[in-house]
Amino acid sequence: MSQASGSVANRFIQKLSSKEFRGYLMSTHFWGPVANWGIPLAAIADWKKDPAYISGNMTAALCVYSGLFMRFALAVQPVNYLLFACHATNEVAQLVQGYRYINYNHLGGKEKVEQEKAAEPATA
Repeated sequence: MSQASGSVANRFIQKLSSKEFRGYLMSTHFWGPVANWGIPLAAIADWKKDPAYISGNMTAALCVYSGLFMRFALAVQPVNYLLFACHATNEVAQLVQGYRYINYNHLGGKEKVEQEKAAEPATA
């Protein structure tokens, strides 16, 4: 390992072992956003599932919720970028779910699925 990379590694280890970083890891400023990551991860996992099960009301509520908390994450001091990233990800995931809901329920997606099922040959 070169001296330059060793120096960078040493500074990184010192930063991780600092009292300030340990304090950050033990704060709600860290654990709140970490716990919140379950929401966007679940929404992303649902992208492959049947859109018939998407709740339009819940999707809309989660879009508003994430929009408000993105603003909150930038308003608190110090700014919580981890919370902002979590809710920005959730906003995108919920918008995708909202599109899938609207496409399925209002733009003919349900009828297309029913036609495809009717066109499949019956298996005995």
